Amino acid sequence: MATALVILAAGKGTRMNSDLPKVLHPIAHLPMLAHAMRAGQALAPERVVIVAGHGAEAVSRAAREENEEARVVLQEEQLGTAHAVAQARAALDGFSGDVVVLYGDTPFIGAETLERMIDARRDHDLVILGFKAADPARYGRLVMQGDSLERIVEYKDATEAERAITFCNSGLMACRADLLFELIEAVGNDNASAEYYLTDVVEIARNRGLSVTAVSCDEAETLGVNSRADLAAADAVFQARARADLLDLGVTLMAPDTVYLSADTVIGRDTVIEPNVVFGPGVTVESGVTIRAFSHLEGCHVSRGAVVGPYARLRPGAELAEDTRIGNFVEIKQATIGEGAKVNHLSYIGDASVGAGTNIGAGTITCNYDGVMKHRTEIGERVFIGSDTMLIAPVRIGDNAMTATGTVVTRDVEPGALALARSPQENKPGYAVKLFNMLRARKAKRDAKKG
Repeated sequence: MATALVILAAGKGTRMNSDLPKVLHPIAHLPMLAHAMRAGQALAPERVVIVAGHGAEAVSRAAREENEEARVVLQEEQLGTAHAVAQARAALDGFSGDVVVLYGDTPFIGAETLERMIDARRDHDLVILGFKAADPARYGRLVMQGDSLERIVEYKDATEAERAITFCNSGLMACRADLLFELIEAVGNDNASAEYYLTDVVEIARNRGLSVTAVSCDEAETLGVNSRADLAAADAVFQARARADLLDLGVTLMAPDTVYLSADTVIGRDTVIEPNVVFGPGVTVESGVTIRAFSHLEGCHVSRGAVVGPYARLRPGAELAEDTRIGNFVEIKQATIGEGAKVNHLSYIGDASVGAGTNIGAGTITCNYDGVMKHRTEIGERVFIGSDTMLIAPVRIGDNAMTATGTVVTRDVEPGALALARSPQENKPGYAVKLFNMLRARKAKRDAKKG
């Protein structure tokens, strides 16, 4: 049977103390909403409906960046979770399959869990997702009779025996579309908050003689984010899982807890990641690479056999070919580094191409920005760029060419040529002593005036 997702993303998240809508706060550089949407994709949903409210425009952009076919509906007043789901009704017009209700601030629901919910829906009218809580605290309790969910009891209303139950409500559910909206229509708001609670559909369904059950998942899957502390805890959960996955795939993490990964980080087997490395969004590292300590990578591709760092920065558009060497305090941006090329020390290579086998000396800078526009530097193969060379773009250095140390290159260098641009050195005997004496006298005079 076809499946649709309804993801609730309307809340402001007051406890986040932020102008950013709660569901757009990132975990591993990806908005929580996108995590929830990716989780739901395990069901290959026919429709995806996002219920937005606070910051709806920004939420809509994020949702469509993740899935351009997602439909975004507006909950203009936040009148409770049942009211929120009701806003999706028009977007699901004509849909006759199962609806799974997810939350944009609950990012870690597993594919296997969602599949079990759909499997349970084949035998029951309504399926609730529960979890065994290590500390049930004030979660709503799921009161079961065999595989039948009898009721959901809120902590404040529970007896001592019911409070001893550790099977708790996550808020997620699955139900046939027409039945779900029929049940929601019967939900009232006769409560202290005057809100329409989605959990009330359980009692309504039971009173109508419908079959209601609950399936269980690991508590970590139901981790919700309501505060900055929750966000940090969720990010830690993601990082621990992502690191474990990399280790299982044959990646060496020398100090796993110090490596920070993005949701889309891809690293090949037999790669070695030293301590304190940060992977921003959009990084692919092939097999057999070494990323040395304290390096930062974002929006880049690193090919087999390359060595990066320590203390290197690869910015968006950096493309490293096989067996390249990017050393300490080197920054690469919007540049391709050819096979076997080396940029080992204290250099900036931006808006450039560096050919195979080329060596870039320490302190080299591609001067790519004139204050208004960016310009490219093209360096050929087997070129030797001497230390402290300034390459004033746009400029081309031909194959097998060389620049002398300290050269400022302002025009193209033909293949095989040596570029040398220095002012003549002049030594003036005794001038250093005279200059120091003059400066000391000037300082003494200044200090005397202050006194």
